[in-house]
Amino acid sequence: MKLKVEPKLDKQFMPLSIICREMRENTKENGQDIIVAVERNDGYTTTYKTRVYADNTGHDQENFDFVERIVKTLLWVSGGYKIYIAGNEMIGEKIKDMYKLGASRDADVAIMQKVYENPVEVIVCPLHKAPNNKSSSAPIGRHLDGCRIGFDAGGSDRKVSAVINGESVYSEEVVWFPKTNSDPNYHYEGVLNAMKTAASYMPRVDAIGVSSAGIYVNNKIMHAQLFQKVSDEDFKKKIKNMYLDVAKEIGENIPIEVANDGDVTALAGAMDLNDNGVLGVAMGTSEAGGYVDTDGNITGWLNELAFAPISYGKDAPFDDWSGDYGTGAKYFSQEGVIRLAAPAGIELDTELSPAEKLKVVQELMEKGDERAKAIYETIGVNFGYAIAYYAEFYDIKHVLIMGRVTSGEGGAILLANAQKVLDVEFPELSKKIKLHIPDEKSRRVGQSVAAASLPKI
Repeated sequence: MKLKVEPKLDKQFMPLSIICREMRENTKENGQDIIVAVERNDGYTTTYKTRVYADNTGHDQENFDFVERIVKTLLWVSGGYKIYIAGNEMIGEKIKDMYKLGASRDADVAIMQKVYENPVEVIVCPLHKAPNNKSSSAPIGRHLDGCRIGFDAGGSDRKVSAVINGESVYSEEVVWFPKTNSDPNYHYEGVLNAMKTAASYMPRVDAIGVSSAGIYVNNKIMHAQLFQKVSDEDFKKKIKNMYLDVAKEIGENIPIEVANDGDVTALAGAMDLNDNGVLGVAMGTSEAGGYVDTDGNITGWLNELAFAPISYGKDAPFDDWSGDYGTGAKYFSQEGVIRLAAPAGIELDTELSPAEKLKVVQELMEKGDERAKAIYETIGVNFGYAIAYYAEFYDIKHVLIMGRVTSGEGGAILLANAQKVLDVEFPELSKKIKLHIPDEKSRRVGQSVAAASLPKI
């Protein structure tokens, strides 16, 4: 695969955006339509229609490899427990074999069953029986009245803001280690102390908004890698309802709204830009995605871009947790920066935490180190190709990036290289999609301030 813009330090990168385009081009004459769909709660369904090579043309494996990546992406972009493969029985049966407990996509199956509380099933059917799109969207946030607490739970730090009538009167950022701590009280006390601190700067608390990595249903934590070391028993007892329980300690009957941190990133962007169609991407401990549609609503999708693939090659970075390769978390996170340090010629102390390793690279960036610059240029190129892939599933007018990785000059370099990819490889998208990075203060604490606007009083 020849790319018009090469990622300097990542020669194995094979963007799925190019694969999608090539598949459509190469099957114009000898292709057949195929529809992939995923269904989640209440029958809400997301579909993706494309073409693959016709059967018996010697492209069976290529067809399957491509469709399998689309299935994986739809599961983590939209979410669901029913997978439909319409138009190709051979591919459908192979997907069915993969998506069983104990098979190669065991991790995905286990999470979807946990989130949607239904067994995962794959349904193979002809094209005319493919389900239609059925969407759900709802307004979110933009409530600025009263005295509010906004809390943002990240994997390396937690942020909290006290917000009075839309103005932040206090913000703090505290380093913590939720992913390595098995004691549920560590998490609970950390959240409670942050909120109590913010409350002390206001005459009262009218509402609490929470931005947190993970999957949430009715303000309950269904799954979040922040708490990966907490036992299942402790998770059910002390973590699942943690934000609701903390709110009760702050005060009686205080409205609380908990949202995925990616959705809050998108909301922050939509509020700042005074526009919609915003895809927000937070690059921190992992990659978080969120989306405000062109009507200004959230979609009910998972938007867990960390687990959606963006690179096609099977020699792409491997994720031990999911048993998969080429997923967003390996590229657009502090891990993505660390991964490129060695090929850039930067040696990092193995005793340092991931956050400390990132800081070393950022300090080199501040000094104008060309090796550090090459890391951010490479991530930016990868991100530009990823934006084009995300546009296969989202109607995007704006892309907003936030998070610790985007701090400082590195973030600007990253975005400039992403823009270069759109300009050169995808001019039709370059005309439509605008890329944004907020100012430094907003980048660091904007999540918690936007989170404060979530609940309606």
